[in-house]
Amino acid sequence: MVKHISSFGRNGVHDFLLIRATAIIMTLYTVYLVSFCAFTDISYVSWTQFFGGNFTKVFTMLALASVLIHAWIGMWQVFTDYIKPTLLRGTLQLAAIALLLGYFFSGLFILWGA
Repeated sequence: MVKHISSFGRNGVHDFLLIRATAIIMTLYTVYLVSFCAFTDISYVSWTQFFGGNFTKVFTMLALASVLIHAWIGMWQVFTDYIKPTLLRGTLQLAAIALLLGYFFSGLFILWGA
């Protein structure tokens, strides 16, 4: 088995399974939100109560984490395939990681009110 220095122990099967798992979670979350919107008279009170429940908070954080994992794998693949200069690729990957972590913590603080 060939190991590349840039893969950090990951392989294509691992990425494939993560992409599929995160896609399933995002699909389930979309169905959850659409069904709430379709079967509820949406108002500020109903929306606040909906996102006030622990199940919705946990599911939202799981969906957010899934989006970020999905995005990271896609960006990593694009960077490694199309950006050949190592310094530029590393800088772009670091910027992407910082941005994705910022999104995660923003979602965490907004959702849980910490």
